[in-house]
Amino acid sequence: MYDPKALLTLVLIGAAILVGASLARRSGQPVVLLTAGVLLSLTPALHDFAVAPEVVILLFLPAILYWESLTTSLREIRANLRVVLLTAIVLVLITVLTVAVVAHALGLPWPMAFVLGAVVAPTDATAVASVGGRLSHRQLTTLRAESLINDGTALVVFAIAVSVATGERELTWYGPLGESALSYLGGGAVGLAVAWLSMLVRRVVNGTLLESGISVLTPFVAFLLAEEIHASGVLAVVVAGLALSQLGPRSISARTRLQTYAFWQVTTFLLNAALFVLVGLQLLPALRELDGDLDQALWLALAVAGTVIGTRLLWAYTVPYLIRAIDRRPQQRLRRVGARHRLPNAWAGFRGAVSLAAALAVPGTLPHRDEVIVVTFGVILVTLVVQGLTLPAVLRWANLPADRKLEEEYRLALRLATEAGLAALPEAADRLGVSEGARGRLTSDYEAKLHRLSLGEDDQEEPDERMEAELLRNELLPIKRATVVALRDQHVISDTVLLRVQALLDAEENRINPPSTVD
Repeated sequence: MYDPKALLTLVLIGAAILVGASLARRSGQPVVLLTAGVLLSLTPALHDFAVAPEVVILLFLPAILYWESLTTSLREIRANLRVVLLTAIVLVLITVLTVAVVAHALGLPWPMAFVLGAVVAPTDATAVASVGGRLSHRQLTTLRAESLINDGTALVVFAIAVSVATGERELTWYGPLGESALSYLGGGAVGLAVAWLSMLVRRVVNGTLLESGISVLTPFVAFLLAEEIHASGVLAVVVAGLALSQLGPRSISARTRLQTYAFWQVTTFLLNAALFVLVGLQLLPALRELDGDLDQALWLALAVAGTVIGTRLLWAYTVPYLIRAIDRRPQQRLRRVGARHRLPNAWAGFRGAVSLAAALAVPGTLPHRDEVIVVTFGVILVTLVVQGLTLPAVLRWANLPADRKLEEEYRLALRLATEAGLAALPEAADRLGVSEGARGRLTSDYEAKLHRLSLGEDDQEEPDERMEAELLRNELLPIKRATVVALRDQHVISDTVLLRVQALLDAEENRINPPSTVD
């Protein structure tokens, strides 16, 4: 017999996710979802609802990080690697330290102050994604890459801080640095191994559904194996996703890509929205369970939120100038960003579900646990509400230049792929024994497409009704696809552009060769 209350809980949370996500997409503010969770917690059925931290860390985090890494441009990460590593590692450690100093000054003992610092140090990939359409491609890639990696740094420091607070070890200055280094090396190795294993298994299995199942399992295998050897599960998932983004275009079929990407888009959309709703659901229970002075906890939350924001702003307006004084190479001068254009990145340091999961994972035997949870909620609320609501004004003030690089690369990829297909058309037509009429029809289609692209017009695929022309079109798709992948490998276009063109070619192949009901 099913539990009616459990089913009611599922329906209510699902409805809040869909309604909140709809409103959040219209307003562009993830705080709408947070508000939906708070309002939902007022209903009697969810009065005592609690989220196990393991659910967020073991279920939500690998899935979200995997999709983010699959769709993040490795070329841009390489180009901005120094910035990404400095913000994802050094800035996280500095934030832990500054928050610990402020929290200790306001009453928390040192061990719990460092625990709190580790909890609120990482930015949130989900919240960063919500502002994606407003930033330049370079800025967005830097933010996404930072949020993908800094979770690993913060969770390593969190584990060390908790073990110190429980008396299992003594705090040393070199502990976080050494363990972070080993954790990253192990996580990176596991990620590469899992990506290689995933591609190996794909060659053995047969069928779109089985290959899609491998994709679903991959991030969880990477996370589990890394955590088992005390390495960074976060980095393992990210490395696996980035590696597969490079290997996949050559070996994964169009049909599998279409099905797998559709699954991950729906899944991560629901998980991202659910995380904000779940954060809101935990706010009122945390306030009810607070043992200490609520006013003191709220003042501490405001102070820590100000410290988190201030540390990031101070970093953004000091470290780049120090680097400029050291690295004066001409290619680095071309990549410099002015103070005005740097503000959106500095202001978009939202905190979210990873911080909540870490706060809830603090052992119940430790003193000030409830205070840490309430302060974490406060930091999440302040960053989402204050920074989230003011970010549009910050972007207007920053007056970022129009970023047309991706569109230019997209048209370049389409043009070169079409030219490659047109050059290979005669040989393919002879091989298939295609009639002159079909050959001429497709040649005209390709020439018309090149003409539209030369004029800067949007390319529209027009279906060809003749069977022979469709066969010839299908024969040329691998050549066009290989051309685009080669452009990516030569760093002429980014992975983001590759995904767009690849989706266009996959859809064309799927139209020519529609899948059966059961594959």
